[in-house]
Amino acid sequence: MNDTPPKRLLLVAAAALIDADGRVLICQRPEGKQLAGLWEFPGGKVEAGETPEACLIRELEEELGIAVAQACLAPFVFASHEYESFHLLMPLYLVRRWTGQMVAREHKALAWVKPSKLGDYPMPPADAPLVAWLRDLI
Repeated sequence: MNDTPPKRLLLVAAAALIDADGRVLICQRPEGKQLAGLWEFPGGKVEAGETPEACLIRELEEELGIAVAQACLAPFVFASHEYESFHLLMPLYLVRRWTGQMVAREHKALAWVKPSKLGDYPMPPADAPLVAWLRDLI
């Protein structure tokens, strides 16, 4: 029997925003944050009482200044990754429609990348396995 206490489960919702050219948006984590400098899919922590969809709508507006309707969030795949102090569960949604002009409000940089080139960008351990799914899709 394992005497190690269970790690807390952290639910994070993320989006693969896909433009008309089939490129995916990734965001570079800012200095001073955990995993700074790595590239990730936009999104964030699901708050108590919030659905993953509501979280993404809120986070995409806060982080990028865009509005996304719930009907435009297509559940795609999820990541499950054990970090040192918590276990992350992250559903990834495909988003092909939004309104507004994208601005990096909370990230160091934004990049539109062809799925075949996503592997060229260092990503957090939870995000990296999702790249293969996107390469197969687009």
